[in-house]
Amino acid sequence: MALDLAAVVRAVGGECAEARLDARTPVDGVTDISSYVVVGNPNYATLITGSDQELLARLDAGGPASEALTGAVFVTPLTDDHLRAALAASGMTAILGTRLSGVALHATLTTLIAEDRGAADRLVTAGMNVLTQVARRGGLTAVIAELARRIDGWAVLLDPEAQVIASAGAGRLHVSDAIAVATGRPVRVRHHGLQTHQVGSDQDLAGRLVIATRSSRTSHARDLASLAAALFDLLLRTHDPSLTEHLGREALLDTLLAGGPEAPALLHRWGVHESHLTAFELGAKTRTIDTERLIRRWCDELGAEHVFASIQGRVRGFVRTELAPELAARVHGFDPVAGRRLHLGIGTPAPADALAPSATQAHQAIESAFTDDLPVVDFAELSTVSLVFSALDDRAGSEIARVLDPLRDHTGSHGELGATLQVFLATHGAHRASADQLGIHRQTLASRIRRIEELTGLAMHRADDRAAAWLALRAAGL
Repeated sequence: MALDLAAVVRAVGGECAEARLDARTPVDGVTDISSYVVVGNPNYATLITGSDQELLARLDAGGPASEALTGAVFVTPLTDDHLRAALAASGMTAILGTRLSGVALHATLTTLIAEDRGAADRLVTAGMNVLTQVARRGGLTAVIAELARRIDGWAVLLDPEAQVIASAGAGRLHVSDAIAVATGRPVRVRHHGLQTHQVGSDQDLAGRLVIATRSSRTSHARDLASLAAALFDLLLRTHDPSLTEHLGREALLDTLLAGGPEAPALLHRWGVHESHLTAFELGAKTRTIDTERLIRRWCDELGAEHVFASIQGRVRGFVRTELAPELAARVHGFDPVAGRRLHLGIGTPAPADALAPSATQAHQAIESAFTDDLPVVDFAELSTVSLVFSALDDRAGSEIARVLDPLRDHTGSHGELGATLQVFLATHGAHRASADQLGIHRQTLASRIRRIEELTGLAMHRADDRAAAWLALRAAGL
């Protein structure tokens, strides 16, 4: 809900005399003092109207009834000192000095809450419509990514055995918290306010959805996640007839990457008779874009065979060399909305029986596209450093990155020392420019550089060591 005590004050006038509840507390209902019995939800405020004499009498009486009142908010046009003193002594929040009184005040508050609930319902309905559309394009992973964005938080979908099916916006610690909450394990949860939603029935459990939101509208997140859980139940139980096709394409692509005489023979059966092909790799930072559907449509428009497969959220494949610029033009022409940008990496032409190097080049090119936030990167245009890494396997790259392992902090990240080194080298060792970009004093920068040299054994005044440090930064993805 967006309606809090501060919003009520703006609507009916007066001032919020804070005590147990503050002005940011959301509101969930309104009742007359004579009908009020107990706090409905401790995270929300219930507004109370009516006789101040009855209120004071119940506060003076003490006991459970008086304690329950202090969890509500008294709304009145009165502002006298006696009432203020009694409210302050009991620790009860109130809105005093409203423009309206009596029946008009109660009716106005009722209308405010009804309008707020109506707006919240419309917001949930609109969100569910989008999730349904996203489900058609991208399935489970796209839905959970859109859900995390709409609740301004993170979401984790678990199977009945608490294994992760999909997640969005959640790091390793959040996933651990989600599993602990979903299974009731007696461990310390580092993130409070988690919500768990059952996917399926008790008799036929399909999984559990755990969410967390940074928004104050927790009820909106709860309602949307509850509906999303029902959608996940449907998606998990719906057979995907294209799964066999996806697995087949992956197997066919593996044959092409293995090379040898089997690769051209397979391409001929696939309807591809060119002696050379060019590899491509297409991806996006958001999972709400169906990259496979885009590639399928573009290949149809270009008259190209569907020599591609979707693997781990990216589409990898091969096209005739003369079609690579056409594919790049379509990526350039893709209209990005709210960060929904495509990234394409293109390799160099390779013989049909030795396509693996071109695929490696396309992968290196798209990694550069993601890093530099470019729509298209052609391997032939990569920098010397990128070319060096394209010739190395993952093991060699990891060995280079280990130079910076002494800079890692307790979380495993390279922290401020890694960031300092990256800025220092990117500015060619200029102390003033580096300090300004980092927002620190030059003496602090000098102290950090000395610490980096002590930990890594590198000397920033030596060109070879600076080159080694830069290569290690690139290998570590910094």
